[in-house]
Amino acid sequence: MDATVNSQQGKQKHPPGLYLLFFTELWERFSYYGMRALLTLYLTTALISGGLGFEKGLAMSIYGLFTGAVYFTPIIGGYLSDRYLGRRLAITMGGITMAVGNFLLFAVQSTTGLYLGLVLLIIGNGFFKPNISTLVGELYPENDKRRDAAFTIFYMGINVGALFAPLICGYLAEEHFKTALDGVEMYGFKYGFLAAAIGMVIGQIAFNLLGNRYLGDIGKQPLGKSEAPGQQEAANRPLTKKEKQRTAVIVILACFVVFFWAGFEQAGSSLTLYTDLFVDRTIGGWEVPTSWFQSLNPLFIVLLAPVISMLWVKLANSKRGDLNIPTKMGLGMILLGLGYMILLLAVMQTGSDENNILTKSNIMIIVLTYLMHTLGELFLSPVGLSMVSKIAPVKLASLLMGVWLASSGVANILAGQLAAFTQSLGYFEVFGIIGLMAIVLGLVLLLVSRKLVRMME
Repeated sequence: MDATVNSQQGKQKHPPGLYLLFFTELWERFSYYGMRALLTLYLTTALISGGLGFEKGLAMSIYGLFTGAVYFTPIIGGYLSDRYLGRRLAITMGGITMAVGNFLLFAVQSTTGLYLGLVLLIIGNGFFKPNISTLVGELYPENDKRRDAAFTIFYMGINVGALFAPLICGYLAEEHFKTALDGVEMYGFKYGFLAAAIGMVIGQIAFNLLGNRYLGDIGKQPLGKSEAPGQQEAANRPLTKKEKQRTAVIVILACFVVFFWAGFEQAGSSLTLYTDLFVDRTIGGWEVPTSWFQSLNPLFIVLLAPVISMLWVKLANSKRGDLNIPTKMGLGMILLGLGYMILLLAVMQTGSDENNILTKSNIMIIVLTYLMHTLGELFLSPVGLSMVSKIAPVKLASLLMGVWLASSGVANILAGQLAAFTQSLGYFEVFGIIGLMAIVLGLVLLLVSRKLVRMME
C-alpha cells in the first residue's frame, strides 16, 4: 500500500506554489548576492574612487559581522512568525525592510548610510529567510517523496539569482557606471546597490500578488493561532523523546557545518581580495571584473545540481541504498578542504605580499577552487535544508530552521576574522588551516554518522 502511494507521489507534479516561492527566493538572493559581491570592494576602494576607503582587515571584519548577523536574526524571525506573525506576513515584512536597506546603500554614500543599510538588511533577512524555506516543506504531506526534489528545485532558484546578481550588479558598478577623471577611476557602486533593491521589490510584488492564488492559506496564521485542531494540538503538546533526539541531531550537525561555511564564505572576502590582487584575470586582452568570480559558484550549482540529484536517485535504487545525510555532509566538508589544497598551489606561486607581486596565478586555479567548493556545498546544503524541514518538530519548525541558518551566522563571523588574518599571517597559512580543519572535521563526521542516523530515525 505504502509503495503504491509513494509511486503515485513520485509521478505527481509539484504544486505551483513551489514555483512562486522559487521566483520569490530567486529575486531575494539576487538582491543579497548582488550587494554582497560589491560590499568588500566598496569598503576597501578609496573615497576618491567611489568607495569608503576602509583598511582591508577592518573591511573584512565588517563583512564577516554583517554576513554573520544575517544568519542570526532568523532565530528571532522564526520564533516571532511561529508564535505571532505567520510565515507569509513575516516574508513580506522582511522583503520590504531589505529593499529599503539596499536603497539606503544607494542613496547615502557614507559610513552612516552603510551602517543603517546593513542593519536593515540584517533585520529584514531575519524575517524572510527561515520562513520561505519552511513554506516549501509545508506544500507537501509529511511522507511525500517529492519533498527532497522540491528543495533541489528551490535551491536552484537560490542559485539562479546568485548567478546573475554579481554579473549585473558588478557590471553596473565596475564597468557601465565606471568613469575616469584626471586619471582617477570612479566606480558606480551605488548603482549596483540600486539594482539589488529593485530585485527585492520585484520578488515581493510577485509574492503578494500571486500568494493567495498559488499558496492558499498556507503560512497565513501563526502556528499557535491556527484554527486547525491538529496544528493547535501539535503546538501545545510537549516534545516526545524522539522529537528531542531529532532536535539534538539538527543542533549537532549545525555545529559541524559552522566550519564548512567559515571556509566557504571566504568567497566574498579573502578570496575576492586575493583574486583582485594576485590572479591574472585577463582573457584575450579583456580583464574580467573581480565581482564576476562570485558567479562561478551558482553557475556550477545550476550545472551540477541535476547531476548530483541523479547520483542520489541512482544510489537510492541500488542494493546498498543512498548515502545517509551525515555522510553526505562529511564528504562535503572534505571536498571544501580539497578546494583549499588546490588554492595553496596558487599562493605558493604568488606569495601574499601585495606590494611585491612578482607573478600572478593562472585564472583556472581559482575556477577549480570554486568548483570543489561548489561540489562540497551540493553534498551539504540542500540535504541540510530538507533534513530540517523533515525531522524538526512541527511546533519548532521555523525556529529550528533559524537555528540551522544561525550556524552560517557563526561561520560568517568566524570567516571574517579568518579573512582579516590573511593581512597579518598571510594567505598560505590561513587557507592551509581552513583546508586541513575542513578535511579533519569531515572525517570525524563520517565516523559518527551511524550514531546520528539512529537518532534521526
